[in-house]
Amino acid sequence: MKTLKRLKKNQDFQVVFKDGKSFANRQFVVYVLKQPNQTYSRLGLSVSKKMGNAVMRNHIKRYIKEIFRDFSDRLEIGNDFIIISRKPVSTMSHLEMQKSLEHVMKKARVLAPSARI
Repeated sequence: MKTLKRLKKNQDFQVVFKDGKSFANRQFVVYVLKQPNQTYSRLGLSVSKKMGNAVMRNHIKRYIKEIFRDFSDRLEIGNDFIIISRKPVSTMSHLEMQKSLEHVMKKARVLAPSARI
């Protein structure tokens, strides 16, 4: 997946919340909705104001988007994802976020195992 497709419209978010399945751990909640007629995956992000000021929230969103790009070759194609971050994320490093998000994505069974060298 070369470019990152985004969920932007409220209506798209509501469809994923209503019809998708949720998977969670202490740091993230991930909603997944399979879209069989879609040839790409889309990502929607939700970071609460409780996480900090706008700078902190944008920082968290950038990290999540980068992690999602890293996972793009291992993700099933044709899914809509909404990732909601919880309070512990504001104090986590990039690597900790990556491991936590990888755990939730594996729990949702949408992430293939990594090819270790």
